[in-house]
Order: sequence, then structure tokens, then C-alpha cells
Amino acid sequence: MGRSLTSRFLSYLENERNFSAHTIRSYASDLVQFVEFLTADGAPPAVPATASDHDGAGEGAAGADPDTVSQRLRQVTPVDLRRFLAILRRAEYSRSTIARKIATLRSFYKFLAREGVTDHNPVKAIRTPRQEKRLPKFLRPAEVERLLAAPDGDDLLTLRDAAMLEVLYSTGVRVSELVGLDLEDIDPIAEVVRVRGKGRRERLAPLGSYALRALNRYLEARAEADVKDADAVFLNRHGRRLAARSVRRKLAKYLAVAGLDPSVSPHTLRHSFATHMLERGADLRAVQELLGHRSLSTTQIYTHVTASRLKEIYESAHPRAG
Repeated sequence: MGRSLTSRFLSYLENERNFSAHTIRSYASDLVQFVEFLTADGAPPAVPATASDHDGAGEGAAGADPDTVSQRLRQVTPVDLRRFLAILRRAEYSRSTIARKIATLRSFYKFLAREGVTDHNPVKAIRTPRQEKRLPKFLRPAEVERLLAAPDGDDLLTLRDAAMLEVLYSTGVRVSELVGLDLEDIDPIAEVVRVRGKGRRERLAPLGSYALRALNRYLEARAEADVKDADAVFLNRHGRRLAARSVRRKLAKYLAVAGLDPSVSPHTLRHSFATHMLERGADLRAVQELLGHRSLSTTQIYTHVTASRLKEIYESAHPRAG
């Protein structure tokens, strides 16, 4: 039959939709789990296996014949999908995880219909579960100040860590975007950095004076170091591009130094950036552009955060608020 339906879909996401490798792995994992449900006709694994490449992703699950699986995928009905979702609920998957799996299957069957593989989309009859509204965690400005002051020293790695934290908070970039920065992306004259975000979309992020100063100190020290990856901005102790997991480890170290919540993540700095911008009067659409959100609705969660904060201030300050 040639390439499997799932591998064709994943190649489409990568080559035509420019999805990130992380997103494609999530889609592949969801498809593997759904195929195992179809072939085993039972509960999907608690931790689904993920395909290491596109070829046969999902359709070789449980040793099933790929042609048989492809035929089964074309014959899926809304009843099959409801049974699958019922198993996920019994396994106590969160609403957000179930919603993501529905989105994966919806995209998959849209693709199959577009390719003429099937003339129906069984996911059309399935409603996405209502999501719990969880406000993003963020740091107060004073807490951010304590964190940014934590790296204390003039050695290369400490200067790198100080610049890294300043850039995260100054720009609101994702940790994957931070470690992906190249020297050519930094424009010190215009005081901006070029960021390559999700779907390989590029945007410009302004650099504040503190971030610029920290970057300059680090880059001056970096110029004298033994560099293996000459393009990368942030390097590890071996002179190669810093990994995202290393950023998380360094953040954990400085959270401990500053006496802050150890559950704070690099993404918390992104949330803090957006929240503080809106609290100080920034336009929502401007914050959307700075964060690299494709949809304004993704950014609107921060309006709930700022409204909650304003109400908190009002109730603590107004004599007749209580």
C-alpha cells in the first residue's frame, strides 16, 4: 500500500504545515494510542509508545498488519471514537489531554478527507470537552527582581546564566526559542532579537536595557572562550549550544538561591512577562505579537490574570470593598 496513512499525515504536518518536532511527536503518540485501541479493542496504554520516525508511525502498533490497520482507520465511526474517549476518561486522563487527542484525530481525518482517502470525518460528531480554566502561574515584579539578581559572579557560565534569565523575562520567549538563538539574530543597534517560533514563524522581540547589558557582558566573555558551536548564542561548558533541559536546571538553581517557589519553570517567566506588560497598560494585540501567538484568544488568558490582580488590589485598598 506504500506509505501508511499516519506517516503521510505526519509528513504533511512537518513539510507543509511546518509543525515543530515536539508537536509532531505528540500527534504521533496520540495516533499510536488510537491505533492500539482499534487493533486491541481494549484500553489504550497508560503511557503510549511514540514513533521514532514517520514511517509506519501508529500503523505498526501491536504487530498489526498495516493494510488492515489502514482499512480500520478508514472505517472508524463516531461510536468507535466515543468508546475510545470513554476509556480515556475511565483511565482519568485530564480534560486538556483528551481535548488534545480529539484535536489530533480531527486534523488526521480532515487530512484523509482532503487526500480522498475517506469521504467522511467521524470526529465531526464529537464535541471537545469543556476545559478547566486554569490561570497561568506568574511571579510578582519583586520576585522577578530577586531571581534576576541571583546569578552573582564574573565567570563565563554565571554571566551566561544572568543573560539567559534577563532575555527570558525581557522578551517572553519560550525556552526552545531561547536556546535556538544565533548570534546573527541579535541586533544591538535596533535593540531587538529575531526569534524563530512555532511553525518556523519569525518575529522580532525588543530587548530591554538590562537584557542588552547582560548579553553584552556575556558575549564579551564568550569571545575568549573555546567555542565549538560558533553560531549559537548560549553555550554549555563544552562550548556547544545549550539544551533546553539545562536552562530548566539552571533556573531551579537560582530559584533556590532567591528563595522562590521551586515549581517555577522557564514558561513562568513568559507568563510573568505577559502579565506585567498588561498590568502596565500594554495593548493585548501588541502582547500577542510579542509572544508569537497565532490567535488572540490564546493571549486573552492573561486578561483574566490581570483582572484578578486588579480585583485583589481593589479589595485590599478600597475602604468599602469588603
